[in-house]
Amino acid sequence: MTEKYPGLSSYTDRHGKVRWRYRTKERVVSLPAPNQPGFKDAYQAAVEGRKAPKAPVVRMPGAALPGTFGAATQRLKVSVKWLAHDEATRRKNTRLIDEFLDLRVVPDHSLTWRDVPVKNLRRAHVEELLGRFIATPHKAKHLLVAIRKLVYVGLRQDWIETDPTASVEWRPAYTGWKAWPREAMEQFERRWPVGTSARTCYGLALWLGNRRGDVAGLRWDQRVTHRVLIDGVERQFDGFDIIQAKNKGRTGGKRLFVPVTPMLAEILDAADRRGETVLVTGYGQPFSAKSLTGAMAHWCALAGLPKGLTLHGLRKSLGVYLAEAEASTRQMMDVLGHDDIDHAELYSREASQVRLAVQGMDRVVRLVTRKPLLGEPVGEPHGEPVNKPLINNDNGGPGGRLKIVDCIEFFVGQKRKASHIVPYAPVTPFGPFQLSLRKFQSHASESAH
Repeated sequence: MTEKYPGLSSYTDRHGKVRWRYRTKERVVSLPAPNQPGFKDAYQAAVEGRKAPKAPVVRMPGAALPGTFGAATQRLKVSVKWLAHDEATRRKNTRLIDEFLDLRVVPDHSLTWRDVPVKNLRRAHVEELLGRFIATPHKAKHLLVAIRKLVYVGLRQDWIETDPTASVEWRPAYTGWKAWPREAMEQFERRWPVGTSARTCYGLALWLGNRRGDVAGLRWDQRVTHRVLIDGVERQFDGFDIIQAKNKGRTGGKRLFVPVTPMLAEILDAADRRGETVLVTGYGQPFSAKSLTGAMAHWCALAGLPKGLTLHGLRKSLGVYLAEAEASTRQMMDVLGHDDIDHAELYSREASQVRLAVQGMDRVVRLVTRKPLLGEPVGEPHGEPVNKPLINNDNGGPGGRLKIVDCIEFFVGQKRKASHIVPYAPVTPFGPFQLSLRKFQSHASESAH
């Protein structure tokens, strides 16, 4: 071997390991063993007096340096909280986290956040990262949530003592999905009559107010009958018993009972019943959530509607209907399945603003001109007359016949307006307050006799 490679020799170090070297009068260069890869190149470099080229460092798939954001990602994906998310949530967060890991710390340097220790993250870094996505503020918000998940892993592993993202606020303006205008609804209904899959999908999204995944997976056996005690009268309601798919793996999903309205009942009576689900494709198979989104876009295009009208927009349209009907916030939450008041009010903000603005300006007009502010009537009246008693009307009392307790509550100082006590009493020349007072006096005189 030494004859084939002049200057090559071996020796045994103090640990008993055989080592190889290239040795001359001027220098000694350590070499790998002749049977190891790279020996010939290292020997030739030693003979020529130049440094041997280092072997390229190849990152193994999934490898991560200890304590880095790459290592935090690995630990996050095996955590209980991560596995409790539904597949769509995990897929979305994986995409955002991978994008963050591949971002360069400094634009002109190859170092990425994957190899940066979690303990080196500072608030200024987070704000600079979010600033890169100023054109897409909602993506920046979701990216911040993804980074916080990794920082949380670092806190649990004692890689970092404080959360640098805690003081970072990023709340872009949010108007929600676009509600369908009435004209668009009428145009869609003209194009797709009752009995078509398009009309069934439209009716479920509008009159149940659920998300696309719940609409796609709605089954016929979820249609049940519930008995509800209202104002001392037991009433029977037909509806759907729904467990919402959102957060189902983490919290079990929110359970709702949504009554079937006459508008939806007409659509369901004419629907295709070939499969277990209410909505089926042309082959009799259930829709997936994604395919249903594409199908609705196709149906809208065939109806001549502009882009931007979605299934979730129909959900918001139901929220607008509820607001225009003066449903309480809690009623909207229980119909739409929201847990926070702010999100529920988002669906009705526009409708409430218009109605409240008209009512407020009506007071101004009455003050100045002594006449009411009456808008121009459009078409025929819709719905029931305002003096019809409602079932469990939380906005204006229980409805129905006037009771003596209503008058007593008024006189004991509940600070209620007369219109709140007898909101649906017949209109009389005396007004609702005088009507309540006369009935109270009549009852008192009868008791005295």
